Amino acid sequence: MSAPRRALLVIDVQNEYVTGNLPIEYPPLSQSLPNIAKAIDAANAAGVPVVVVQHEESEDSPLFARGSHGWELHSTVAGKPRAHLIKKSMASAFAGTDLAAWLAEHEIDTLSVAGYMTHNCDASTVIHARHAGIAVEFLSDASGSLPYANDAGRVSAEEIHRAFSVVFHSSFAAAVPTAQWIAALQAGAPIARDNILLSNRRARGVL
Repeated sequence: MSAPRRALLVIDVQNEYVTGNLPIEYPPLSQSLPNIAKAIDAANAAGVPVVVVQHEESEDSPLFARGSHGWELHSTVAGKPRAHLIKKSMASAFAGTDLAAWLAEHEIDTLSVAGYMTHNCDASTVIHARHAGIAVEFLSDASGSLPYANDAGRVSAEEIHRAFSVVFHSSFAAAVPTAQWIAALQAGAPIARDNILLSNRRARGVL
């Protein structure tokens, strides 16, 4: 099997998720931010392009208001080399941006996703990429979620992150820790995802 032509997509690592109105809880920022930095450094060292995504809303928005401190890229990402910067206003990094064209131009066939949030912008981007025929990898400890409570119920950040990671790995993306991703990157090796049938059979104790 030929080596993957990877790009590392670093989604929305912005102050809003660190010191702003949407603090990431799980995995804790003390874990995910250093892993994001390690992934970026490893990608740059391997000659793999790093694409940084920045979410922005109108200047009067309570979240990610253009020009605000929360909108700014976090220092973990802001000072590191990157090949491309994408600004988006919807969940998927593909929606309304030049990401698909940029990946095609650079002959990228594998998208490695890190950043925030697992269950929203990461999920939208992962699924969008798979539907476009791109192989996807998800750096499970270089990403993160926060808790929700609404009329549908209450769920912790850990439950959300774990459930999405398992679902990703069953079909949409190979969900692996950053250290495993870096090892595969350095070896030029692909990372396999699982499949729905086997994932379900294990859960039912059939296998």
